[in-house]
Amino acid sequence: MTVIRVAAKGRGAYRTIAAALAAAPAGALVSVEPGEYTEPLRLARRVAIEPEAGYGSVAVRPPAGPAVIVTAPDCVLTGLVLNGADPAEALVRVEDAAGLLLEDCELSGGRIEVLGSAAGSSAAANAALTPDAELTAELADPVNGGGVLLLRRTTLSGARNTALHLAGDARARAEDTLIDEVDGIGVVLSGSAVLVAERLRVRGTSGSALRVRGGARLLAQDCAWTGAGRNGVLVQDTAVALLAECRIDGAARSGVRVSHEARAELTDCRITEPGGNGLEAADTARLSARGCRVEAPAGHGVLATGGTTLVLADAVVDRADGTALHLGDRAVAVISGSRVRGGGDHGLAAVGAAHVEMTESTLEDFQSCGVHVEDEARAVLGAVRVTGGETGVRVRSTTAEPSELRDCSLLGQRRSGVEIGSGAAAVLVGVRVAGAAGAGVAVDAGGRLAMSGGGVSGGAGSGLVLGRGAAAEVSGVRVEGSGKNGILVGDSVSGTFDHCDVSGSAFPALHVGKGAEVRFRGCRVFDCGQDLGMADGAEPVFEDCAAIRVRTSVLPALTDRPGGPPPSRPTGPGGPNGPGGPGAPTGPGAPTGPAAGAGAATSATDGDELWQQGEPEPEPETLEDLLAELDELVGLGGVKRDVGGMVKLMQTVRLREEAGLPAPPLSRHLVFAGNPGTGKTTVARLYGRLLKALGLLSRGHLIEVDRSALVGEYVGHTGPKTTEAFLRARGGVLFIDEAYALVPAGASNDFGTEAIATLVKLMEDHRDEVVVIAAGYPDDMDRFVTSNPGLSSRFTRSLTFADYTSAELVSIVEHHAQRHRYELTTAARKALAEYVELIPRNAQFGNGRTARQLFQHMTERQAMRVAELTAPDSAQLMQLDEQDLP
Repeated sequence: MTVIRVAAKGRGAYRTIAAALAAAPAGALVSVEPGEYTEPLRLARRVAIEPEAGYGSVAVRPPAGPAVIVTAPDCVLTGLVLNGADPAEALVRVEDAAGLLLEDCELSGGRIEVLGSAAGSSAAANAALTPDAELTAELADPVNGGGVLLLRRTTLSGARNTALHLAGDARARAEDTLIDEVDGIGVVLSGSAVLVAERLRVRGTSGSALRVRGGARLLAQDCAWTGAGRNGVLVQDTAVALLAECRIDGAARSGVRVSHEARAELTDCRITEPGGNGLEAADTARLSARGCRVEAPAGHGVLATGGTTLVLADAVVDRADGTALHLGDRAVAVISGSRVRGGGDHGLAAVGAAHVEMTESTLEDFQSCGVHVEDEARAVLGAVRVTGGETGVRVRSTTAEPSELRDCSLLGQRRSGVEIGSGAAAVLVGVRVAGAAGAGVAVDAGGRLAMSGGGVSGGAGSGLVLGRGAAAEVSGVRVEGSGKNGILVGDSVSGTFDHCDVSGSAFPALHVGKGAEVRFRGCRVFDCGQDLGMADGAEPVFEDCAAIRVRTSVLPALTDRPGGPPPSRPTGPGGPNGPGGPGAPTGPGAPTGPAAGAGAATSATDGDELWQQGEPEPEPETLEDLLAELDELVGLGGVKRDVGGMVKLMQTVRLREEAGLPAPPLSRHLVFAGNPGTGKTTVARLYGRLLKALGLLSRGHLIEVDRSALVGEYVGHTGPKTTEAFLRARGGVLFIDEAYALVPAGASNDFGTEAIATLVKLMEDHRDEVVVIAAGYPDDMDRFVTSNPGLSSRFTRSLTFADYTSAELVSIVEHHAQRHRYELTTAARKALAEYVELIPRNAQFGNGRTARQLFQHMTERQAMRVAELTAPDSAQLMQLDEQDLP
């Protein structure tokens, strides 16, 4: 290699760099003595220039124009400082078909400009993005296309308009390079230019950090672009950008914006705190983001409009000020495995004629809706979980093809779980709604619902609410623990309810409005005060329906025998057992004439309007009545004293609050330690009702669960399962039977610990809404409480349920006998006491359960005995004798 020296003195040395370049043959190395050189350099042959004394010791500052013009291939500048006279002009220019490597250089006061032909060879290949290896080969080939630039460990600063501009079919690679303080755009690619960037940092630009336009291509990996005055990356026209493991922080507008027919693919990128949208696609662009994260955008998390195509996979969108995912116009989106949380508006909004498919994703805690669909838009959701928000999913679109929800979960909404607007339609398959503060599923006037499988549980309003003129086809749905009706059918509703179960509703399980043409087939009502309420003129049809453990039954009796009576229509407000008929419902909450027949309102948003003139809520239970009910329980002396003491403490707390005094620390969560059958569930149910009477719980209902209801079968299943069970208890008591099973003895790696951790967080987040009672064997409950520090700080009071004495077991049997209108003879009482005394108190002993089973055996033996009598009278039918003991 020929070495040519530039120095102020010395034999054979050239005095200027330009003179040395003029004399240098191709392939020569020009070594430059330290100093500042006020001359422009023109590289017309393949040469290399480096400072003799190392990095930064040689500065080139021409009085005007570019510091370096390259017209030859394979030129190299190492360790130089280049200063421009005009920041708006080119500082380094690489001409078409020329090539330059800038390594460890520092450039300021101008831009790097790489030129190429507008009809270069790379333009034809621009329809499909070339893989990185092929691009690398292309960049190394000086014959194939326009100017070529390689940047390594180089700094560009102080440029105006742009710091790096590639035009035509120019190609460049930037490695470990910094672009800083640009009054304009950091990098501009136009024509069919190509840039491969690795660890390229761009910061402090007044415009976008990078702009890719025309048919240009950008491949960027492990880059960081900070504080752009406009967009982080702007991709336009038919350009293509591939970004991997890149970070875009604090862009004034969008983190990445793709428009026209451009395409951008992002992998494992992070966009934080943009002043506009995190990701944005417009016109007919395509945007794909896999494993990406968008944090705290001031606009939307992701915005897709026009006819764009959006693909999101395994993405996180966090704390958007606007809607997390907003789709408009004719945008089409496919979203999978993503997590969307926090936001100033919706989690996902589809408007215009947009279409979105979302699967296996979660949406959490939004100001408005988890999913909002309107205009002619359509959403198809599969295995999507929506937690919190005002409404879980709201469908207001009037498109001919309805939106669909399959195997979705909606938990803890402040209003409705699912809301279907007037004239809108939705299909729900296997959808679960739990803990909504309003209706579980609400259909506004004229809306259409098709729902199969799944269920609604623990809502403060009605489970299913159908507004005036709505239509519904519902099958195989379970509605549990509704604070109002299980199913509320408004005026003029049409449809069918097929094999649905309704249990534990505070109002009549079913309410049917005037003129409603609905059919109930194979439906069952469990554990309610009343099964059916109707408005005047309502004519529902019932086929093979049943009421089980219902205090006031209005439903027609179930018949399944061949040739049985045709489907039944209850007559009048109370059906066949209506006013004046046998078994007519009476008391609080019973339908009575026009009051019960008031029609449905025009909106079923939360069901409240439908009850403004409907059946009244039951009269609230008084504290005195509940304490008397507690006192009537057999045995449990210590438990009664403890509960009575807590009631007095809570009364004092309320008095202090009303007087404006601070309340003392008060933990309402309890441990019930006792063997099976000692009354733990009964007292827990009473405790919730007592707290409601004290105004400390809104509903006071009991949700009973065990390990199987809280712990999942695979990773990621336990948290949602525990959350759903907990939210069903909102406003009441969560009773965890055999709670120690969540901490199996000797098992260090068990999903039960995840359930406990989830419980602790939920108990804190909803500390005024839910009371948790953990129950189990005395010897095992200490292991449960000490398994997590959060549990031991919340469960500070334990109630011990002692085994029943023999006399108390006899009293329990007598209680069951009185309740079912049986009478024990004197001989039977004596024999019963002796029998109970002999029952072994081993692991099979069930306390009150044993007494109940004993009573059942006695009634069965009595039935066999009485059946042999010719004509037994009432006394004989009621009498239990000593011979009826097993």
